[in-house]
Amino acid sequence: MDPHSAMSEMSEGNPIRDALIQLRCHFTWNLPRTDLDFPDLENRILQEITFLSTKFNVGIHSTLAYVKHLKRENEEALESLRKAEGLIQRDHAEQAEVKSLVVWGNYAWIYYHMGRLPDAQTYLDKVEASCNKLSSFFRYRVELPEIDCEEGWALLKFGGLYYERAKVCFQKALQLQPYNPEFNTGFAIAVYRLDESFRGDTRSLPLKALRRAVRFNPEDAYIKALLALELQDQNPKEAERYIKEALRARSSQPYVFHYVAKFYRIQGSLEKAFHFLKLALQKMPSSANLHYQMGVCFRDQMLQIKRTPTNHPERRQHLDTTIELALHYFKKAIEYKPGFVLAYIDLAKMYAEAGDYINAEENFQRLLSMEQLESVRKQEIHYYYGCFQEFHKKSKRNALTHYLEGLKVKKETYVRKRLLRAVKRLAENQLC
Repeated sequence: MDPHSAMSEMSEGNPIRDALIQLRCHFTWNLPRTDLDFPDLENRILQEITFLSTKFNVGIHSTLAYVKHLKRENEEALESLRKAEGLIQRDHAEQAEVKSLVVWGNYAWIYYHMGRLPDAQTYLDKVEASCNKLSSFFRYRVELPEIDCEEGWALLKFGGLYYERAKVCFQKALQLQPYNPEFNTGFAIAVYRLDESFRGDTRSLPLKALRRAVRFNPEDAYIKALLALELQDQNPKEAERYIKEALRARSSQPYVFHYVAKFYRIQGSLEKAFHFLKLALQKMPSSANLHYQMGVCFRDQMLQIKRTPTNHPERRQHLDTTIELALHYFKKAIEYKPGFVLAYIDLAKMYAEAGDYINAEENFQRLLSMEQLESVRKQEIHYYYGCFQEFHKKSKRNALTHYLEGLKVKKETYVRKRLLRAVKRLAENQLC
């Protein structure tokens, strides 16, 4: 069929479109289609394919295919799906049909968008035959925990707005297969990221989930590093043991180094943190997250310097150098990921520390104009801009405006508690 006549047929409405909408795959999971940091997203997916040692890497190729399609690189998208098929045949031959359903759905959608309707129909027929074999109530859709799991993995790649939905997907899968190692791993990562972002409730859920994931995946160094971070406050000795186990595994090294560096930074061992971040950056030099973590280490080093006696020799020069290095790494993080909210916040704060209020204000204004942000990010932006107004610009009125604006976001997070304390402090000062 000629592509032009095919597209005309699609626009007029036809059974293929109705069938495609019933599929369970990346095109029907309500994933974002626009306003993404595509280079960073694709870079993170490619880094995961290259460096993350896991048995659960079939779905990442399907996610890459979806991203390639969004970039209008449909031939490359098809190549990614072929790689996913190859991995299924190599590693999951006994589950090939179930594991292939999402891949076939993506094939159908991509061929549809290319105007290759006979090819799209071929893959719809494959899905239909499998649904019939699996006794599904639907012609092109089947409810399987493996598909819930794959949807969860896809959602995790698209950022904080999608973590809650990812958690629900893994929970749904675990209801049917509570001892499945992959489902437990996905659920643990989802609740860890949610807890890391919000920190509004008890930390028992991620700790329990991570312990369970490690029990079912005892060789997974990545999960052990996350468990170490979760344990760091409660049981430092046990946390250190998991950090050492993760390092001995020598798998997923750039990811492990990233979390080990974070562990030692929180511990106050900045030299160790710098060491592991440099090792990770050698493997993944275009990682926005690694550059951001380097910036955070220099930010913490700046705070250490500020706590030294003011008459300490060369203190000012050391402080200025550290601020410059922090600025450099926060800028690099934004260069690789232009929508990196935390990097913008720390960049603005660091400009304020340097006394460069013009650049600080400019970066805060960029943040205030951003849309489609998680609740905690909105709160953070207003909180830190309020701090900038209160402590640097000496404007308590503007500070209060933004503290109150942050409190309009009702989500219970660690930032909301800070906003409440800040409003209370200003109110008490006003009364005095």
